[in-house]
Amino acid sequence: MLDFSITILGNGSAVPTAWQNPSAQMLHYNQHRFLIDCGEGTQMQMIKYQVSYRNLSHIFISHLHGDHYFGLIGLISTLHLFGREKPLHVYGPQPLEQILLMQLKASDTRLKFPLLFHPMPASGIIYEDGDLEVTCFPLNHRIPTWGFLFREKPKERNLRKDFVAKYHPGVAQMHQIKQGADFVLPDGTALPNRDITKTPPKPRCYAFCSDTAYDEKLIPYLRGVDLLYHEATFDDAMADKAAEKYHSTARQAAQLAARAKVDKLLLGHFSARFSTPDHLLKEAREVFPHTFLSVQGDTYAL
Repeated sequence: MLDFSITILGNGSAVPTAWQNPSAQMLHYNQHRFLIDCGEGTQMQMIKYQVSYRNLSHIFISHLHGDHYFGLIGLISTLHLFGREKPLHVYGPQPLEQILLMQLKASDTRLKFPLLFHPMPASGIIYEDGDLEVTCFPLNHRIPTWGFLFREKPKERNLRKDFVAKYHPGVAQMHQIKQGADFVLPDGTALPNRDITKTPPKPRCYAFCSDTAYDEKLIPYLRGVDLLYHEATFDDAMADKAAEKYHSTARQAAQLAARAKVDKLLLGHFSARFSTPDHLLKEAREVFPHTFLSVQGDTYAL
């Protein structure tokens, strides 16, 4: 099974503290590296936690509040200084392209690699390869903001070794069987596909939601995901403040996870008000027991 994991580089909110950095995480899939958000200090977190960006090819920026992208130009500059030559794809709100171009122009920086910008559509697939597709969807925040869904594509069925050894199907036949076809013997007898193949592993799926108010319109996008990262900026006592700021409480994140029937919930985007988010975990687990606190530097495998 291909590697599919997420390393948390930053899980704080707008104001950085001595114990947490602004939003950023690195998603590993096979040999690919996908950076989700790039708050201030992200490249320092990569160094601290020994997270390589050698195969980093795509960066996804959820919105244009500074705690989600102020580290981007620094990372781009470092890649330039290291002599990167292969293209870097950046996905984000349309104004981000002009922000990056202005910063590069002001510093008279002519990148040694192609920087390819992709403006975010309202929703839909924004990246795909043979194994993975990435979908964006709108969140409910003060400015245009997107969540991201990283979904593994279904794998072909696997042929049983005893069937191959006994009947020696041809290459074309094996391909058809992997796609779901039965195998027909010379006498016309059909061997059902379910008897000659093995069911492949269930496709895995990771969802990223930060920042957003509680919004049940997100449920169709999140339904059944293996791991949901969701902001938990506030606690129960600050529910009114959460609504005012278009953020969520830990309990609201748990309510959304429960209604979307996700497998596990990972909380993040913690307010600087809290020296420890342990009480947020308690509030969330009262609603959704399979809740965990994100920890900077930790890697979560799907």
